[in-house]
Amino acid sequence: MVDTPETDIAVIGAGIVGIACALQLARQGRRVLLVDRQEPGMGASYGNAGHLATEQVFPIADLSILKRLPRMLLDPMGPLRLDWKYLPRALPWFTRLLLNLRPAPFQRSVAGIRALNEGSLGAWQRLLGSIGRGELFRQDGSLLVYERPASREVLEGLRLRLQQQAVEVDSWSAAQVREAAPQLNPALLGGLFFPCTGHFIDPYQVVSALYEAARACGVGFLRADVSGGQVQAAGVRLASSRGPLQARQVLVSCGAHSAQLTAALTGKRVPLDTERGYHLMLPTEQQRLPFAVTSLERKFIMTPMAGGLRLAGTVEFAGLHAPPSMQRAWQLHRLSQGLFQRDLSAEGATPWMGFRPSLPDSLPVIDSVCDGRVLLAFGHQHLGLTQAAVTAEWVGKMVQRPAGPEAAVYRLDRF
Repeated sequence: MVDTPETDIAVIGAGIVGIACALQLARQGRRVLLVDRQEPGMGASYGNAGHLATEQVFPIADLSILKRLPRMLLDPMGPLRLDWKYLPRALPWFTRLLLNLRPAPFQRSVAGIRALNEGSLGAWQRLLGSIGRGELFRQDGSLLVYERPASREVLEGLRLRLQQQAVEVDSWSAAQVREAAPQLNPALLGGLFFPCTGHFIDPYQVVSALYEAARACGVGFLRADVSGGQVQAAGVRLASSRGPLQARQVLVSCGAHSAQLTAALTGKRVPLDTERGYHLMLPTEQQRLPFAVTSLERKFIMTPMAGGLRLAGTVEFAGLHAPPSMQRAWQLHRLSQGLFQRDLSAEGATPWMGFRPSLPDSLPVIDSVCDGRVLLAFGHQHLGLTQAAVTAEWVGKMVQRPAGPEAAVYRLDRF
């Protein structure tokens, strides 16, 4: 048995959300132990797109998903793919997703995403400033470009919908795009610029810096796989590959792997699935873009980082156990062709795949249950990096007082 009687809170999951929460809790005087099956930051937090996506306030799907379903099943390289072998297991999740596209639940989801996103930029500035690593984030905006005349109406409709949600957005002409990003193809017709966004120069560096700060505040780390647990009168007992763990409270923040532990501790089955996301890192393309650029038609993002240009995007539903399809990562390079005056070089490129934890209403679970002995912070879908810092602030408040009514849409009992 791993003797941990001194642990106030065991944080299960050492990704960006878990580490940010661990640092917050340690600063509030709690004795915190981080537990993860991998080294800190080596899950989805390692390979995300690096974009602070505060503009993305709409759920991951809309009703057009019904028309796209045949292609999702048949096109292995499409931007949204459902592995036909995984369809029977995914069907209940997709049914819930479709039910959440009805007007009332859809608007609740939008309001919930927006509430987190509106606090995300300030929370990240506070967090990185507090550890003296503000240089890891650049608030230089981001750009959504389009290249087909037929897309102009789609883009204008999106702009109006975003403005209705108080998202700051500017329409850019082709000339403005060329001036700001001269290496892009001059045939691009324009785009939408989001000034209140930015990007991280290396997501793994961000996780590592936060982990170092957490360690300096006394946070411990145990590499172990937590398979279950039980809430007891004196706290929580966890079953791990390193033996039983004991803590007064536990925070479940292990991303796409959170459902099993949540069920064991609370008896509640959470409809958590995973969006498998891919990236392709181009190490020789460090000077191509001044900020993150997304293609409306090609549906992927390109983010400039310290180690090169990261191409990321596409969504694949195939579960936690199917092997990665790295052709999808290399497909991102093919998608980039024609977006620049000179095509990107794939010399030395490295592909990657990670699991984004997604719930069918596109909202995370941020809650305190079992009389406060179990805390929950998972299910942020593709906004985990964006919402990590503000989630940590909310978790810090949760351990001090019960969650207020403003947090109702993120509660576990909504399922």
